[in-house]
Amino acid sequence: MPRVGRSGMPGFILVWLGQVVSLLGSGMTQFALTIWAWQITGEATALAMVAFFGFFPRILLTPLAGALIDRWNRKLVMILSDLAAGIGTIVVLLLLRLELLQIWHLYAVAAFSGAFGSFQAPAFTASISLMLPKKHFTRANTMLGLGHSISTVFAPMAAGALLAFIGIHNILLIDIATFTFAVLVLLVVPIPQPDPSAEDRGRSLLSDCLFGFKYIFANRSLLGLVGYTFVVLFLLRACIGVVSPMILARTGGNELALGTVLMLFGIGGIVGGSAVSIWGGPKRKVRALFLSFSVSLLLGKVVLGIGQGLVIWGIGAFLSTVLLPLSNGARHAIWQAKVAPRVQGRVFSARILIGQLGGALALPVAGLLADRVFEPLMSGSSRLAQALSHIVGSGPGAGMGLMYVLFGSLGVVATVLAFSYRPVRDIEQLLPDHDTET
Repeated sequence: MPRVGRSGMPGFILVWLGQVVSLLGSGMTQFALTIWAWQITGEATALAMVAFFGFFPRILLTPLAGALIDRWNRKLVMILSDLAAGIGTIVVLLLLRLELLQIWHLYAVAAFSGAFGSFQAPAFTASISLMLPKKHFTRANTMLGLGHSISTVFAPMAAGALLAFIGIHNILLIDIATFTFAVLVLLVVPIPQPDPSAEDRGRSLLSDCLFGFKYIFANRSLLGLVGYTFVVLFLLRACIGVVSPMILARTGGNELALGTVLMLFGIGGIVGGSAVSIWGGPKRKVRALFLSFSVSLLLGKVVLGIGQGLVIWGIGAFLSTVLLPLSNGARHAIWQAKVAPRVQGRVFSARILIGQLGGALALPVAGLLADRVFEPLMSGSSRLAQALSHIVGSGPGAGMGLMYVLFGSLGVVATVLAFSYRPVRDIEQLLPDHDTET
């Protein structure tokens, strides 16, 4: 058995703080480069392609990343991931200084950073079960989500405020300083390694890449949990994909209204993440997962869909994210308690890949449904459109509001079905913790 708690909560908090600082720097750089790319190209497609090239390598390399995480030193993997992101920023800064930066350079840097980024999340998540005792799993995972929420809210604000005064070059220098801080923290904090097993010797890299999927599909409880979260995260991601065009369509292109709603999404995550980080989370984690997803979908997405003004949208945005840190923390804690540390890299990478595929599918599906089905439906004069207009209103954006109501309701149906399936509902009792197996 590997020892847990060797680093303890102080060590975890230091690593977490380093990652949050690095996320803030990366977020500031992303905002500044988004402004630069828009000024150069004036095309939304160029911005979307940067996101695509950053996302695609993560999907492609996640199984390989999981296999290597279980073979290599996880602390070293995390350091290399941070260094790769830093190298990308340094390259962009040098090209800017030389006045050679072009949009395709951002594609290449995004792909390079994304490839190494596929190692970061599984390595850090798999390390939590070795750094901390089980009672802190939910708190620790919630803090990870809190860090992303903090970056989402404050990085664009900081970059927007500083960009006019210090310029994009100095924004990039701040990013370099933040990733340096993150690496230095990782160097000084001990991160335990799992004990090797005899059955792991002599395994091939290909078998390791497939191991996580076989592990999940061989267990009804884990497969059911993956299936449920795939559906819910697909629905949540689909809603995220149409929130900006919905608000802009319903307000006649009011950017201030959109910015306010997006900020309240982040504030909800910060409030919820802070509360769970202090509290530590409930003992019955799967029940917390069901409850928090239901609130996010029913009270959050449905309210956003029926809303036709900034106040209701703001309430819906806040409710959409305030309990998501609890659901994410509880979900990750279940996996960390049930899966042995020596295979967590492979198993966690497999489940992350499944979730990423859902997110990748949700965005184009949501766009097509909005443009080809729901917006045309609600712009017509059919009896169905007239009946639905009593719920979501009429005019531009009403079809996307209907999507929010429908997707939120479908998520609640999925939650009810998952709760009725005993292998998922009772996963904490049916599946033994890895440290109690004999």
